[in-house]
Amino acid sequence: MSGPYLDAALLGLIQGLTEFLPISSDGHLALAGLLFGMNNAGLTLSVMLHVGTLLATLILLRRQAFVALGDGLRAVVRPRLFRESSAARDAGVVILASLPTAAIGLVLRDAVERWTESPLVVGLGFLLTSIALVSTRFLRTRTAEQPNPLGALLIGAAQGLAVLPGVSRSGLTITTALWLGVRPDRAFELSMLMSLPAVLGATLLEAPKAWRAVGLVGPAAFGAAVASVAGDSPT
Repeated sequence: MSGPYLDAALLGLIQGLTEFLPISSDGHLALAGLLFGMNNAGLTLSVMLHVGTLLATLILLRRQAFVALGDGLRAVVRPRLFRESSAARDAGVVILASLPTAAIGLVLRDAVERWTESPLVVGLGFLLTSIALVSTRFLRTRTAEQPNPLGALLIGAAQGLAVLPGVSRSGLTITTALWLGVRPDRAFELSMLMSLPAVLGATLLEAPKAWRAVGLVGPAAFGAAVASVAGDSPT
């Protein structure tokens, strides 16, 4: 196996093992590049690796994802389903959360390319993640199934900020949901569901750049496959 493929396999393994933990997969990818001199091709390869864990997420939450999609589409023509169906409300939360996520991600896109190579920025991102996780120790009972519309936008903003290296997407979104009173199990499910349009959108945005990059498509696809297998192993 040649160098680029070996690097992609190792980065895919890191991505798969860290995606479902609140420890920032992007931060660990950046850290691997800094520590071991891996040429991780910055944001483009990172996004492509997320395709692998996107597939693992769909396998893990396939029932919730497809029910939410179906009820959400039906609720477009029958709005009362948003009151009657928890799955339709999940779809509404995901849609609302995706709006600030997309806006913040687009604004920070160019900066993230530079910051991924900065040990200081990566370290500060890990610190922010740690503070967010520790803050949940001070929470009281959480019983809500979903956040309200404003809460969904706040969670989406937290997800957008997680494009910063070292800032955990799942950590920030789950923590924000918990602070908004959402039950822990539901906070996890919603966080994973929110990742689907976010990763899909980022993939569509970065895919042309990946095709233009000489020698990147093969390693990226191989790394994504490794990430998918590693991410799906707990399920």
